[in-house]
Amino acid sequence: MESDKQKFKSNSGVRNTESNKDFKQTSFLSKNKDSKTNLNDNNSKKQENNYTYTATQVIGSGSFGVVYQAVIVETGEVVAIKKVLQDKRYKNRELEIIKDLDHYNIVKLKNAFFTTGEKSEEMYLNAVMEFIPETLSRIIRQYAKSKSPMPLILVKLYSYQMMRALAYIHAVGVCHRDIKPQNILVDPNTQVLKLCDFGSAKKLVKGEPNVAYICSRYYRAPELIFGATDYSNQIDVWSIGCVIAELVLGRPIFPGESAVDQLVEIIKILGTPSKSQVLVMNPEYKEYKFPSIKPYPWVKLFKNCKNVNSEFMDFISKLLVYEPHLRLTPLKSLLHPFFDELRNENTVLPNGNPLPKELFMFSIEEYEYDSETIDKLIPKAKK
Repeated sequence: MESDKQKFKSNSGVRNTESNKDFKQTSFLSKNKDSKTNLNDNNSKKQENNYTYTATQVIGSGSFGVVYQAVIVETGEVVAIKKVLQDKRYKNRELEIIKDLDHYNIVKLKNAFFTTGEKSEEMYLNAVMEFIPETLSRIIRQYAKSKSPMPLILVKLYSYQMMRALAYIHAVGVCHRDIKPQNILVDPNTQVLKLCDFGSAKKLVKGEPNVAYICSRYYRAPELIFGATDYSNQIDVWSIGCVIAELVLGRPIFPGESAVDQLVEIIKILGTPSKSQVLVMNPEYKEYKFPSIKPYPWVKLFKNCKNVNSEFMDFISKLLVYEPHLRLTPLKSLLHPFFDELRNENTVLPNGNPLPKELFMFSIEEYEYDSETIDKLIPKAKK
């Protein structure tokens, strides 16, 4: 193999720099007793256990680690590999959670294995995911840069699929806790959307405390800003509401520069929360000192957006609500008239192609969670 394409076994680190500028192609083997294939009795998965992956470029990086675009040498398939340093002081929930998720709006885990770094005590988890070429963040920026609104049908389609992803993970008891446009992938050819990055995800247990300092600031639910530790899956609904508003505005709806400023940005639009609303968000919160500000009308907020209608504003107003229990739940939100166009069999994508066929295909877990709502969601033509 050429000098810039080195082969590493599973007990070796992937020795390449973590920037596109200096990136060198690297091949590494996934043969490892801890890989995902040992979690599934499946022959095809066992074969994946012995694949060699050649990383071709860095497509993402952050405090969590690095994401590489890679090719499976044996098959030529393009995949994404998320490489994360394992801190022995903390339990890594991501692999435990994502290996059990199976939904077309959730990025699929194909394999997982561990490698060591340059120091023998360094251990890295390498999660092999299906490769989806775009992020919702880049798509939003592209429309904003071109000064053209995102077509309303795409706003509906992306919003619907985000809620489908949430409905599924909540049905299996998982709260994502870091929903933002960067963690939402889109296939630009089919417009299929997939939720990714479960590094902050957790199965919430009522009565058990959780950290309040979670979720990226712009998308952080107000109960988290008020310091709540006994919160619910509805923090994800707030985050999705923020992302949906961003699809239309082309910018974050609540661009706070700090945790305190984040609350100020929310109050500018929702108005000052009442004492009872604050106590619903966090019963332990004692300091209630806020200037009295009236809510800013949704109609005025979106008045310059040509790609919205009254149904959209009604929908967003039912997601971005102070009281978590008053926000629409993901599955029931799909019944909103805002999505009726998607249920019309004559509706097509802006390029004339049909809508993704999986829009009205529901999992067993979703049926077991709320079969009555799902029956209402499936168009008669699809039954």
